[in-house]
Amino acid sequence: MASRLLHLRRLLTPRPTLHAAAFSTAATPTPRVSGIVDEICGLTLLEASSLADALRGRLGVDQLPPLAILTGGAVPLAGGAAGPGAAGEEAKAKEEKMAFDVKLEGFDAAAKLKIIKELRAFTNLGLKEAKELVEKAPAVLKAGVPKEEAESIAEKMRAVGAKIVLE
Repeated sequence: MASRLLHLRRLLTPRPTLHAAAFSTAATPTPRVSGIVDEICGLTLLEASSLADALRGRLGVDQLPPLAILTGGAVPLAGGAAGPGAAGEEAKAKEEKMAFDVKLEGFDAAAKLKIIKELRAFTNLGLKEAKELVEKAPAVLKAGVPKEEAESIAEKMRAVGAKIVLE
């Protein structure tokens, strides 16, 4: 976010070799707008980031596409004119995880051998490596696993007495 704001600041700052009016779409800004621009340019990056977050919250916008920032929002989104709920649905779809980490949180001491055997069944670890991994719980047993496989592993490990979390 901070790099985008810095980039925008560089774009908005007039260069000494070019005339500032060449980039302006409006004739001349009003004194009120000029005052706001001066105030925004005086913000630190942290304050500018906070300002952007506050504006997004107040206006109900999740995130603007990069081209919309540079063109003032005139670029239509892919797929035509989308309603206000479409952005929220897309964000939810992106948030749905496709890969999970199977994490061992703990286990019953009596079930330690069964857990090690089950761990070796779905990984290619040797006996020593599997034992060390189980003993240093909480630990990730398998990372980047598809949802179905992660649930299957978690179910099998829970059946032998392990406390499993999918992340």
